[in-house]
Amino acid sequence: AATKLASAEKLMYFCTDQLGLEQDFEQKQMPDGKLPVDGFLLCVDVSRGMNRNFDEQLKFVSNLYNQLAKTKKPIVVVLTKCDEGVERYIRDAHAFALSKKNLQVVETSARSNVNVDLAFSTLVQLVDKSRGKAKIIPYFEALKQQSQQIAAAKDKYEWLVSRIVKSHNEAWPNVSRKMQPAPEYQDYVYLEGTQKAKKLFLQHVQRLKQEHIERRRKMYLALLPQALDALVPDLDEIDHLSRAKAEKLLEAKPDFLKWFVVLEETPWDATSHVDNVDNERIPFDLLETPAAEQLYEAHLEKLRNERKRAEMRRAFRENLETSPFVTPGKPWEEARSFIMNEDFYLWLEESVYMDIYGKHQKQLIDKAKEDFQELLLEYSELFYELELDAKPSKEKMGVIQEVLGEEQRFKALQKLQAERDALILKHIHFVYHPTKETCPSCAACVDARVEQLLGSRFIRPAERHQKNPLLDSNIDRINLVILGKDGLARELANEIRALCTNDDKYVIEGKMYELSLRPIEGNVRLPVNAFQTPTFQPHGCLCLYNSKESLSYVVESIEKSRESTIGRRDNHLAQLPLTLILVNKRGDASGETLQSLIQQGQQIASKLQCVFLDPASAGIGYGRNINEKHISQVLKGLLDSKRNLNLVSSTSGLKDAAADADLRIVMCLMCGDPVSADD
Repeated sequence: AATKLASAEKLMYFCTDQLGLEQDFEQKQMPDGKLPVDGFLLCVDVSRGMNRNFDEQLKFVSNLYNQLAKTKKPIVVVLTKCDEGVERYIRDAHAFALSKKNLQVVETSARSNVNVDLAFSTLVQLVDKSRGKAKIIPYFEALKQQSQQIAAAKDKYEWLVSRIVKSHNEAWPNVSRKMQPAPEYQDYVYLEGTQKAKKLFLQHVQRLKQEHIERRRKMYLALLPQALDALVPDLDEIDHLSRAKAEKLLEAKPDFLKWFVVLEETPWDATSHVDNVDNERIPFDLLETPAAEQLYEAHLEKLRNERKRAEMRRAFRENLETSPFVTPGKPWEEARSFIMNEDFYLWLEESVYMDIYGKHQKQLIDKAKEDFQELLLEYSELFYELELDAKPSKEKMGVIQEVLGEEQRFKALQKLQAERDALILKHIHFVYHPTKETCPSCAACVDARVEQLLGSRFIRPAERHQKNPLLDSNIDRINLVILGKDGLARELANEIRALCTNDDKYVIEGKMYELSLRPIEGNVRLPVNAFQTPTFQPHGCLCLYNSKESLSYVVESIEKSRESTIGRRDNHLAQLPLTLILVNKRGDASGETLQSLIQQGQQIASKLQCVFLDPASAGIGYGRNINEKHISQVLKGLLDSKRNLNLVSSTSGLKDAAADADLRIVMCLMCGDPVSADD
């Protein structure tokens, strides 16, 4: 209770926990000479102490207060250890202070650093009346405010750490020096201390390390299926091996070290390999993890499924080859119910079977066409008495079909009547115009092959940079719909096919196009008459009419087709290029009826926003008046359309062929002598 002290060279404050570590903490000494005391903090421990009676303690505090009161100095009662305080002790301490002339009481906790500053500032205010009076806050309310303050400071400090520390290899001394000027660091250290700040830093670094390891793990696991595909793609090699033997097999592979690395220390995530970003090889001990084991099992399952799918594809092809229900030209929708079973649907999607079926159908059709061509050659006498323009009458066509009708090779193309008729017309065209362009052997024609060989081996200097479109391997494809009523579409399709090569290719202005025709004469809302199918994407449409009725049919069909695609993402038919053609009736080349049909066609063409061709401007007739020039003119008009230019791909030229070949090779081909593969 003394008010004057003399304690030179003594520390102003000291903690027993610092014994032996004094130099690690800031030291402040008492000033020299006598030190006057201006006030007292009377501390009362309100926790439950061992072997201590709080009532006896309160008596001691009361006696101590009596001594302090004699000094006439300000006194503040400080309740300590309130974080472990007993409610009755706190209540009794407040009652004691109230009985002693309303002593001010501050509830504190040094451990939680709650209200410690408030205790001193309250006493300072009592000593210096000029200072503002401090507001005394109860412990739990102060603890809540401080918790909020610490939480906010912690958030700011963690933000600071995340902004500065980007690598898990950062060290605390370097980082702490960088952060010291920052208020976020200073505020948190003031509230929680350096050790807690370091602890949060270490937690952040550990989190960065785990994230880095997880990224590397995901990268390795993503690479593992590729490694397994490259090293063990054969199911027979690993199907019955244990995991240990499978790993030994991997190590024995020549490319093992290209995909994997064997580390001297394990596990891999505790080695320096995890930080070697230039080495993306998979640590071999990663295969022991559950995730890698699952990927290995998935690899096995994938190989088994691939084998099963291959077996299903093979079985399906064999089923097609042996099925009596699969005939040339039979649509997939008709054949599906006869050749599909549950196993097929279980292992493969229907689109796969449709692709296999389409390829098989092509083989069947090509073989049927080849056989039918042989049949036509066998019955060559049927074609000797035709008119000079090689255009058979309907009666003559009827006779031809009647004679050939009993032949199985004729019946094989029953579902491809249009193509069968086209083959007949093409054969007739060849009989009366036997050239390499009309030859049924097409590319295999000896005349064409000799000409190609000569042209490729002996190129004149002026011709070296010229291109031969007939030899161009990049042939454009034109899918063309022919719309017409009462046989108009089918007859024009046959006329065009008769002018094509044997493999349905057509030359326009020296450029070769693969021509696929789809004649439509019925209700376009039916699938069989649809403009577009899964295997046929139209590039243009020729609309034929020779009467008001056939013109009405064309308009209705176009409108129905466009309506069927409204709202679809692939609304291709809305921009499909159209060409409206007036086809003259036989014997009707002029007159009011023709002029009326022309006017109506022009009006409809304007409505449909399409090209209109009339007999006077295009020189197009029908029946005996139509010829190759007219058809080429129609197709050229379609190709020249601005909208169609975006649908037909451009072709690239033929590369310059090497010259200086031996002429004797050509002579051997012409005379029939055998020529070796090397020649």
